[in-house]
Parts: sequence; C-alpha cells; structure tokens
Amino acid sequence: MKNHENTINNYLKYCITQKRLDEKTIKAYRIDLTQFSNKTNNITLEQINVDILEDYISFLNNCYKPKTVKRKLASIKAFFHYLEYKDIIIFNPFNKMVMQFREPVILPKVIPLHTVEHFLSTIYKQLNEADTPYKRKNALRDVAAAEILFSTGIRISELCSLKPQDINLSTGTILIYGKGDKERRITIGNNQVLQILNQYKKTYHSEINICHHFFANQSGKPLNDQAVRRMINKYCSLASIDLHITPHMFRHTFATSLLEADVDIRYIQEMLGHSSINVTQIYTHVTTAKQREILINKHPRKDFKF
Repeated sequence: MKNHENTINNYLKYCITQKRLDEKTIKAYRIDLTQFSNKTNNITLEQINVDILEDYISFLNNCYKPKTVKRKLASIKAFFHYLEYKDIIIFNPFNKMVMQFREPVILPKVIPLHTVEHFLSTIYKQLNEADTPYKRKNALRDVAAAEILFSTGIRISELCSLKPQDINLSTGTILIYGKGDKERRITIGNNQVLQILNQYKKTYHSEINICHHFFANQSGKPLNDQAVRRMINKYCSLASIDLHITPHMFRHTFATSLLEADVDIRYIQEMLGHSSINVTQIYTHVTTAKQREILINKHPRKDFKF
C-alpha cells in the first residue's frame, strides 16, 4: 500500500478540491483504490499493464456482482486517467481495454400504495395520540421526513443535506442538490404535506438554527440516514407491515406511480435528477410487469367459458 498511498491520497484531494465529488463518492473511491493497491502492492504504477488489469478484473468477477465490479473498475479507470493527466504514467493501460458488462435487470422494489398510506397514517396516529411533548415533537419530524420522501422521490442523502434556505414553503418548492452538485427543483403539490412541513419548521425553529439543516433531532443535530432508516423500521413495526421498506423504495414508488399515471418519462427523469434517460427507463420494466398483471387478472377474456 505504501507504494501507492501518497499518489492515491493526492488523487482523492484532487477529487475533493477540483472535481468537487461528495463525501460518499470519495469514500467509495478510497475503498476501491485501497483494495486495488493491496493487490498490486509490489508493482509500481508505471509497471501496471493490461495483463495485470485483466487478472484483477478476474479477481473482482469471482468475488462480486457485475454492478459492484463495474463500479470498482470505474474508480480505478478514473484514477489512471488522473495519473495520465498528471504525467505520473506514460501509458494508460485502460486506453487499450474494451470492457463490457452484462448486468442482470433488477427491477426496483416498490411499496404498494395501500402500504404507503397505512405507513403514513400510522405516523399521523402517533402524532395525534402522543402523550408527551417529546413524543409529539419526534412524530412531527418523522411524518415531515416521510412525507417528503414520498412526495418528491428525494434520495436519503439529499433529504439529510437539505438546508433551511432550500425549502420555500410559500411557493411549495424544494431546491435539491443531487449527485455531482446538480441542482433540481421539486414542487410539493399536496396542501396537507405543506401544512405538516410548516408545522414542523415552526416547532423545530431553534434546532434548525443550531445545526443549519432543515431536518434535525431534538438535540439540535442534523438528522442522518441511519436515523431515517430506524424511523421507517419503527413505524413499519407499529403498523405491522411485513415488507422491509428502505428509504430508496419511496423513490422507486414515487417514480413508478407517476409512470403508471402516464407522466412522460422525461419529466420523471428531471424530477429524480437522473443524468441519463437510460437510468430512468428501469421503471418502464416495472410498469410492463404491472401491465402483465392487469391483463392476466383484469381482462374480461378470463371469464369466457366455452
């Protein structure tokens, strides 16, 4: 590792200061590059060639799923482009490699709408029946966070990063900073959701001012993704929902529901903050599955008897 450690650290600093990559991306790069360095520890960066990379790809393919292998190689490929750019290496072996990945199509997991309704109603019930100010305050924050997850299709990292100035409750709009610092603006179209957000903001005014994040806990610290996951698990348990629900499933449900309501996929792409329409098109597979279910179970031909 010492053979490459300084160069990797310099590259990661470059990613932070020049490419302005987010913390999670930097963490993933560090893990991927450290793993690669450990496997090539006795070889200098200048000596790494196509054969060595092909051996490493074989190692990855034996240990990980195609999607993970693709990500890890993307990290290494970006690192070698940096080495070439900085004249640390003369020849970039990736320039002679053509890599193709056959990833299985994994349909996004969605939450049935009646389950979403039951989940939200359980939080509202906790809010209305809270017997202490502390419980009521917690439930108020929980319902505000859950409503935004479902109303906007926001990523959990984006939710936890929201600043007070990003949310304009007068116009009902949220400014979201997505991957790669890409901005998008989402409108909250439901008055009940706006009312609960206004109520939350008023109640948590001091905590928000302390931590400078829109979602905070009662100690004045920003809400993190683990707290959101625990919140979802808590209300699933209270509602006796057997389905394991993750924050990202609200995003999938948001997109799939809009597609099934005949919303143009390009609008959905924009709302989700996808850089490519190809990423958004995964949801068309879900609606195709839904169409199959409808035509099998609902089409009147099934009742013909002759």
